Amino acid sequence: MTNPVIENIRRSLGGQRPPYNPRRGLGPRPAIYESRRPESVDSEIEQFLDEVRKLSGVAEKLSADSVSDALKALVAKNGIRKATLWHTPLFEQLGIENTLRSLAVDIISPNADKHEMAHCDLGITEAEYILPETGTLVLASSAEKPRAVSLLPRLHLAIVRPEMLRPDLHQVFAEHIGRGEASLRPYTPDYLVFITGPSRTADIELTVTLGVHGPKNLHVWIMVKNLTVAFD
Repeated sequence: MTNPVIENIRRSLGGQRPPYNPRRGLGPRPAIYESRRPESVDSEIEQFLDEVRKLSGVAEKLSADSVSDALKALVAKNGIRKATLWHTPLFEQLGIENTLRSLAVDIISPNADKHEMAHCDLGITEAEYILPETGTLVLASSAEKPRAVSLLPRLHLAIVRPEMLRPDLHQVFAEHIGRGEASLRPYTPDYLVFITGPSRTADIELTVTLGVHGPKNLHVWIMVKNLTVAFD
């Protein structure tokens, strides 16, 4: 007796992948594609922003001078009352926390209890790497940069820079592993959190719903000029 679900999968594959036969083994190894070749920085930025928008995210280019106004608009439009954020040199330079406090937004520690974090309206992070081909943010979680900030609040804002652009995952993994091995402490790899659009899931009838397992809204701001300090 055949299984209708399995048969539907086989038909969808068009017969390209026959069922496993232990006598024949697994067959030839699939081809490994070469690393993607990046285009100009401007083209990579535009592709990244376009992919984020295709995934129901909000993405834009900002200068350092416009961040304060953009943050005020974001808080007003989304009714932000509580926020949590990473403490980074970039955010300190941009005055993120000070701007939020001036708007009467309560600041919750990024290391607070998960239940308290879940009541935050906004979580603000940077990213370690960004992938233009899929509009993906790659966050390296650590004690100083808890992943809960990007996972528990209902709105996630990622503020990134062009220097974070990487062609593809080959370079991301090689660079991240190399960075850990070069550190003075014993190498223990951080969690890498991959975020491609707002959280989404679908039921058995493929009805997509946003925000079930994480933030319902994703905003990405990429800083393009007027930054006076270089960061590692």
